[in-house]
Amino acid sequence: MYYQIKSYLKFLKNSTNQHGVHSPFVYDFLTKCVYKKIDNSFAETRQPDGQVLKRYRQALFRDTSVISITDFGAGSRVFKSNERKVNAIVKNAGIPKKRQKLLYKITHYFQPLEILELGTSLGMASAALSLGSPKATLKTIEGCPETASVTQKYFKQFGFDNIDLINAKFEDFFISEAFTKNSFDLIYVDGNHDKERTLEYFEQLLPHVHNDSVIIFDDIYWSKSMTEAWQKIASHLNVTVSIDSFYWGLVFFRKEQNKEHFTLRL
Repeated sequence: MYYQIKSYLKFLKNSTNQHGVHSPFVYDFLTKCVYKKIDNSFAETRQPDGQVLKRYRQALFRDTSVISITDFGAGSRVFKSNERKVNAIVKNAGIPKKRQKLLYKITHYFQPLEILELGTSLGMASAALSLGSPKATLKTIEGCPETASVTQKYFKQFGFDNIDLINAKFEDFFISEAFTKNSFDLIYVDGNHDKERTLEYFEQLLPHVHNDSVIIFDDIYWSKSMTEAWQKIASHLNVTVSIDSFYWGLVFFRKEQNKEHFTLRL
């Protein structure tokens, strides 16, 4: 916690908004996406997407059923297993409302057609990705069988037909045809807050991105080692634009741009 507080204070000192940005691509991203209010309708129900996200979150908060959570370490080794209520998971580990809304806006702005999410949990981020680009195919990976089962039930209840929830460990997914035969326009990584694993995931994802892809890494200041992983990713030769927003790190691969790094309040 001390590391995160110290890092956040440093971030506030060094960060800027659109007024400190001279890249047209990043300036447009901030002004036309991040800082813009979007009033988009969910075609099937004619309800604003924000209301659908709100109802999804409320449904999970009302769910007091208990599920057995299984986290995996390296390979197939079970790292830990414990029982928790669904609403407790949402309260303590779910994506915050502000970040969920931002993820929706980013997806809406770029309109990716092939999306990959590493770490489904109860699907609150998945819902934002699905609604943001309803014509996309979203593959979302969840290692815990019981979590995947509960989340699949809610996807069906809310009509998220463009989501393909795959119950698998990341290592197994990476050798499956669902991954090896695809490239992705947007990738959201929220699975393992471990430096070595995060760097491994990045290297495995690189052959499956293209010039206009974006990868979003969650919790880059979770620990000092996660920040080190993020810094190494941002400095990678294939990355041309990187954005540090404190809670997320975004990387782009636009070859037409000079390499630039931004510390921005999103």
